[in-house]
Amino acid sequence: MTAIKQGARRTVIALVLILAAAAAYFVYERWIEQPLFPPGLIQANGRLEGDQVVVAARYPGRVSRLLAREGDAVTADATLVVLDDTEVRARVAAAQARAAQARRDAERLHRLRKEGTASVHESEEAELAAQVAEAQLAEATSRLNDLTLTAPASGTITRRLVDAGEVVAGGAPLLVIVNLDRLYLKVYVPEAEIGKLRLGLPAQVYTDAFPERPFPATVRYIASRAEFTPKEVQTPDERVKLVYAVKLYLDDNPERRLTPGLPADAVIRWQEDAPWAKPRW
Repeated sequence: MTAIKQGARRTVIALVLILAAAAAYFVYERWIEQPLFPPGLIQANGRLEGDQVVVAARYPGRVSRLLAREGDAVTADATLVVLDDTEVRARVAAAQARAAQARRDAERLHRLRKEGTASVHESEEAELAAQVAEAQLAEATSRLNDLTLTAPASGTITRRLVDAGEVVAGGAPLLVIVNLDRLYLKVYVPEAEIGKLRLGLPAQVYTDAFPERPFPATVRYIASRAEFTPKEVQTPDERVKLVYAVKLYLDDNPERRLTPGLPADAVIRWQEDAPWAKPRW
């Protein structure tokens, strides 16, 4: 029994020593080998986003031509979608004929008025009718033009919500355009640190796709009101904390490699002489 007890005691002592060594190694790695995040810097994370422009149909109709899809780079005023315009073109043609006839009638009565064979009232009525017909033509032409949807700004198609042949409602979004040269990382900074930030501060953005390549950015937006940490950004125990939304606009996007939706980490430098460091989580 004595030998068994001594063996068990040795086993317990060995386990205690192993655990102590492991704890010491963890402390060394966490607090000695890897010091606390350098002062003068704030780290945060979020997802890349971009200012979106939605292309929507003003009037209902059937998509007769779809000229852009996801990933296409488009320039401002480029034609993207054409709705069926058969009926509206017929209306324009009829309005053109009415306007032309009304204008001829107005001019004829104007001449007759000068000759004294038409009254002032008849001439004025003809002129009014011509103006109404021309206004109707302008309205029909405007509606025809609205059936051809163009890009309101240059950018890249990131979402397509319609297919050729599909009937869409008036006001329905059809395409989403994002300027990939104007991306930003939306992060959330704790309430205790938000007072250190100001517009124009430099930042560096890191992505999993390019872990060794920081992308320079600048603080362009700081929310004026705090909110609870969004669920998709932080761990559950962090969600009850008050944070401020901050937007870090990338200085550039080389070869447009970065796209909206990518998760990214950021380091914001609020002290000018603070040395840069990679994010540590």
